[in-house]
Amino acid sequence: MTIGRLIWLIAVALLVLILNVASSFLYMVIYGHTIDPGHDEQYYRDHIQAAAPYCSIVVGIPLMFLAGWWVSTWWEGEFAIKATLTVWLAYAVVDIAIVLGVGMTTRIGVLVAISLITKMASVFLGVWFGARAV
Repeated sequence: MTIGRLIWLIAVALLVLILNVASSFLYMVIYGHTIDPGHDEQYYRDHIQAAAPYCSIVVGIPLMFLAGWWVSTWWEGEFAIKATLTVWLAYAVVDIAIVLGVGMTTRIGVLVAISLITKMASVFLGVWFGARAV
């Protein structure tokens, strides 16, 4: 694997992370304007603290599936699987670093584990389906 390819794979992982965080912002806008409007700012900050890990799981599954699918169109066979693992690993390292920086609790640790396991499964399903479509 060349440095250029590695950079592309890390970029895919960061794109998934950015889109995942953006989905939490989008959820908060929808929640604050349509589902439960009229509260002060701290109420919504507290809510997103509780809701963001679940948003990451729910939205992260299709995002990682699409990332696996996309990577499978770049390379074939065993290299596509290694590339997909690289995407997931880059995502996991950044995600864990952010969580450790914010503060890890048992609840958050369990949700991060669920999030990373589901993302790994979905990225591998994406590469599997992508390889079958080629």
